[in-house]
Amino acid sequence: MGLKEDFDKAAEEAKALPDNTSNDDKLSLYGLFKQATVGDNTTSRPGIFEPKGKAKWDAWDKEKGKSKEEAMQAYIDLVQSLKAKYGA
Repeated sequence: MGLKEDFDKAAEEAKALPDNTSNDDKLSLYGLFKQATVGDNTTSRPGIFEPKGKAKWDAWDKEKGKSKEEAMQAYIDLVQSLKAKYGA
């Protein structure tokens, strides 16, 4: 399987992670997913009244500069480690 297929499989597996997956882990997944599928974050940061939006924006912005391939591989690796961590 190629990187894209592995990434798609990992994205499906991420949906099956348990509800007790930490917010930090979920935000890391989100940031890597967005970097892998969209690229660098070029949107403006949400305001103070959007804490959830700000957290997601920050998670994505943290991955800035990674190539889509690097982000895909990091996402795949993170999903595998979270599956082991949470027993999914």
